Amino acid sequence: MADQEFHPGVSLAGAVDLEALKHQVKAEPGQTGGAPAAGAYVIDTTENTFQAMVQTSATFPILLFLWVPTDDRLFPMARALGDAVNALDGKIQLSRIDIASNPSIAQALQVQGAPALFALIGGRPMPLLQGLPSDDEIKQLCDEVIPKIIQAAAQAGVSGTAPYSGDPDSDAAKSAGAGADANGEQVPPEHAEAHRLAAEGDYSGAAAAYERVLESDPNDALAARERAKALLLARSGQANVREVRAEAAAKPDDVEAQLAVADIDMIGGQIQDAFDRLLDFLAAGHKADIEPVRKRLLEYFAIPEPTDERLKRARRRLATLMY
Repeated sequence: MADQEFHPGVSLAGAVDLEALKHQVKAEPGQTGGAPAAGAYVIDTTENTFQAMVQTSATFPILLFLWVPTDDRLFPMARALGDAVNALDGKIQLSRIDIASNPSIAQALQVQGAPALFALIGGRPMPLLQGLPSDDEIKQLCDEVIPKIIQAAAQAGVSGTAPYSGDPDSDAAKSAGAGADANGEQVPPEHAEAHRLAAEGDYSGAAAAYERVLESDPNDALAARERAKALLLARSGQANVREVRAEAAAKPDDVEAQLAVADIDMIGGQIQDAFDRLLDFLAAGHKADIEPVRKRLLEYFAIPEPTDERLKRARRRLATLMY
């Protein structure tokens, strides 16, 4: 995996190749000019949401597709990639970036034209392709390369599930799904500010906003869950997975090191590992650290469904260890 860093914010004149101008499809208001719509596990990313998208690659792998959505030459590739990603039910996300409207991202990735394709795991990009692929190359990308990206991500501890953003053929998806959450469900009005902040990558701000919702309604389970997720990502969304795991292995008696690696487990969807790690830490005799561990576990407990058997077992075990 390449170690190059993203540096959005630098403009790049002429990022779009001149040949693309011959293939422009004029989009009608509210339409994408024949381009496939975003939705399901396909999102459109801009300079404003780029950093938030990069952070989520610590949770699940992302396929970056740099394109121009009015260039009809790119529609078959966009459709094939979207279909392949959506068929995998959240194991990977496709993030589409219009480099004509977002040239600083093209600059960050040293891309001179569309299309270009990258894998993104843990905030680090890996170039896959630049230039128009043949039909056989598109098939190879979908059938062979995407599964290898998912496998590489899992080996790096990035094995969570991407959020589902609704039916790409629905009117809501075609109008950017305003007012809907990552599962395509309507966002309660009182959650709107917190939801917006989270979508922008301001997880600390989102957690504070959800906290205000809970002050008004302590029984709002959705706000409690989203607050816990926001706190988790604010703390550890950009953490280096390997460094955190190495630190925890080197310092088995250090509560902060164990809390940090438990966060990584939760972000990666390894809920049982996170629970067991902290509960085993207490069981090993670290009674002086019971309060920070208890507090962190209570945050984690808000994230799974209340009927989750892992949650029930962990609650019982925590109660036993505390008394």
